[in-house]
Amino acid sequence: MQTTQLRFPDGQLVLTPGALAAFARNASGPDYADLLGRHLAGDWGDVSTEDAAENEYSVSRHLRILSSYHLADGTRVWFITEADRSATTALRPEEY
Repeated sequence: MQTTQLRFPDGQLVLTPGALAAFARNASGPDYADLLGRHLAGDWGDVSTEDAAENEYSVSRHLRILSSYHLADGTRVWFITEADRSATTALRPEEY
């Protein structure tokens, strides 16, 4: 079994109402834990090349990190880890 190296701590885990509803609608697809694991491992999902580079810079400099993933129905969910690593929040972009 392969283990994934986490690149930064997640802090308190928070899901907004919109993210909870999106995951409930997409129960057959990747769940919150799967996408959180990708985020913490440095798989930034559906972000631009520039945003991916910014995340790489942010990991070692303790800046905010944002990943974006599409669920099975096309719904986009963001994961944001705060600069101080106190919390990681899953949210819909319109909840930002």
